[in-house]
Amino acid sequence: MAVADCGAAFLFNHPEKSPNARRFSIHVPAGRSRLHIPLAMSSGAAPEEPVRFGIMGCGSIARKLSRAMLLVGPAVDVAAVASRSGDKARLFAADNGLPAGTRLHGSYEALLDDPDIDAIYLPLPTSLHLKWATAAAERGKHLLLEKPTALCAAELDPILAACEASGVQFMDSTMWMHNPRTAKMRQLIADQGAIGDVRVINSIVSFRANEDFLQNDIRVKPDLDALGALGDIGWYCIRAILWAVDYELPKNVIALRHPVKNQAGVLLSCGASLYWADGKVATFHCSFLTNLTMDVTVVGTNGTIHVTDLVIPYDEKYGPFSLDSKTNFTELTTGWDPHPSKNVVTTDLPQEALMVQEFCRLVRNMRDAGGKPEGKWPAITRKTQIVVDAVKTSIDNGCESVDVVS
Repeated sequence: MAVADCGAAFLFNHPEKSPNARRFSIHVPAGRSRLHIPLAMSSGAAPEEPVRFGIMGCGSIARKLSRAMLLVGPAVDVAAVASRSGDKARLFAADNGLPAGTRLHGSYEALLDDPDIDAIYLPLPTSLHLKWATAAAERGKHLLLEKPTALCAAELDPILAACEASGVQFMDSTMWMHNPRTAKMRQLIADQGAIGDVRVINSIVSFRANEDFLQNDIRVKPDLDALGALGDIGWYCIRAILWAVDYELPKNVIALRHPVKNQAGVLLSCGASLYWADGKVATFHCSFLTNLTMDVTVVGTNGTIHVTDLVIPYDEKYGPFSLDSKTNFTELTTGWDPHPSKNVVTTDLPQEALMVQEFCRLVRNMRDAGGKPEGKWPAITRKTQIVVDAVKTSIDNGCESVDVVS
């Protein structure tokens, strides 16, 4: 069955607490909290104008991103917040320490009509993305869109088309992509000596949701986020798998049997296996019903990378992972030689702030230097959405094999 589209410096040292660990220190410019710090200037140069963000929606994830915007510093101006009511927008601004000058809008349309906005961060329920993301792009606003970006590729494509037609930057809000640890692991995966040819990937992302979440959260409501666990955290699993194979789409997917749905038919737990023509295979599982787990394992012919906190690091400034390379048994098969290396990548800013920072860099390049949108971000988003679609189709058809059609 086929489914249609619906330069940092690395410094090595040995942390005292783990003598076998290697630490890669990624030096990122320090941010600020609520104090305005003037932009650094060379003599006679005018300061860069900040990217003026509007936040469309005041859900819990928007709190995390508003903090990230403040941490980035003067490169970002949280210029406006919109909710369905002015009171909710005011409460959000007060609770999250937004600047006194932040404009507060009582409707999403009013935010789009605001002429002093460069970019929109849109964390609305997925069922609202097509309408409001398309409208934002058509008004010439750069778009940072929460994941899952759409209910299916057929809804994502008009959003991407609107961004392309208006010449605005698109990026989805998959934060771990911007963690320096991700770049370091990607460098190692590309190293034939360290990892070799990637052959197997396994990913598990889950958390044990409480009863209130399972009854009332938007992620279990068919009219708001109908993809459920597949869209919310399965997105991370699928993105991690594609990242590990440099975004080569699989040939086909087969959903794991016995997915769990609520009474409304929304997925609470599911998984799938992905297959490539050259024999690579990947498996993922995502669930709202099991203990907090964020594992990704990438196995190559020469080595293995394993990370246990991919999506949200244990500590926002430290990213650990382990690397086995050219490992074998000791004599008499009593142990391993060598032992896995334990590595830590550090950063001054959390990954969500680095995401905002990179997005703003792209926007400023277009606004101030005549640059063009960076095309890799919508391309990666669309590939992720295509695989999500294929997995959903396989689930809906009794876990049949589904060809991935781009």
